[in-house]
Amino acid sequence: MEKPLIGRAFEALSMKPPLVHSITNYVTVNDCANALLAIGASPIMSDEPADVADIAGICDALTINIGTLNEQSIKGMFLAGGRAGELGHPIVLDPVGAGASKLRTDTASGLLDRLPVTVIRANMSEARAVAGAAATTRGVDVCPDDVVTRKNLTESARFARDLAARTGTVVAVTGPIDLVADARRAFAVSNGSPLQGRITGAGCMLSCICAAYAAANGDDLLEGVLAAVVHMGLAGEQAAARMGGQDGNGAFRGYLLDALFTMDKDALCAGARVEQLPDAGDAGDAGDASDAGDAEGAAESAAEGEAEGAATASDAAGAPAAGAAAATAPPAAGAPAAPAAGA
Repeated sequence: MEKPLIGRAFEALSMKPPLVHSITNYVTVNDCANALLAIGASPIMSDEPADVADIAGICDALTINIGTLNEQSIKGMFLAGGRAGELGHPIVLDPVGAGASKLRTDTASGLLDRLPVTVIRANMSEARAVAGAAATTRGVDVCPDDVVTRKNLTESARFARDLAARTGTVVAVTGPIDLVADARRAFAVSNGSPLQGRITGAGCMLSCICAAYAAANGDDLLEGVLAAVVHMGLAGEQAAARMGGQDGNGAFRGYLLDALFTMDKDALCAGARVEQLPDAGDAGDAGDASDAGDAEGAAESAAEGEAEGAATASDAAGAPAAGAAAATAPPAAGAPAAPAAGA
């Protein structure tokens, strides 16, 4: 994949800005709405079961983020996803904290089983949890043993392709090195800043941005999601470059939104560090999609916000959000059974 194709995905987004329905967690909902506005899309946020089917019907894409689950929001996720699926709209699943509690894991698995999910955007621990692989999570943070590195890149890419094949989705596994894969192709993205892991919301924002790019690039979802991941990562780099001696994570959050807003096609293509990875059986070097292969140092330091401390309410506290793990999933709408409160 050449740089012009990333630019093409950006242009498609600019030509037809989508309306994105986001059912996201309560801590980052404002950040997600502002991130969508920054890239030219339009947000609408609703998780009320009586409202979501109508909202899904007027939107172009749906993001489902399980960061702060409760009985009503779970029901809303299934209803909105069912309507979006009927209309053929892309659905992005962000399985925040899957593996950390039975409720989260069962809900993520139920959504994948019952809805035509288009994109899975997760850290590696969450991706392994929804795939049924053994995974140890630290609340919503990726387990250090699961972090994608240069040493395990080939194995990690194989896992991402296999998960994509099993679920019929595009998989975006984000971390110090990001992976974007479908059943046939996998790309490593080396853009990003570790500061994205020092704010809440970087991962949640990316999931919504993926939905916007997916809606605008229905002819090649992998290309769209790849451009979304590069857009967010490069914005993180630009935001970090603005940091002064008295700036902290509050300033970084604002700079990140500014960078998302001011990104243009030329900057996106020039700054993209993306390499196509060989298939498991291929010999030879990976195809370099955008001069990424020479950026190993950047690859190890880049982050897509994810320690996944950027993902949800529990990031700041280092534990699942209060009440989320004890919420009871409704028996209706195909939601998975949940443990009893206090279990």
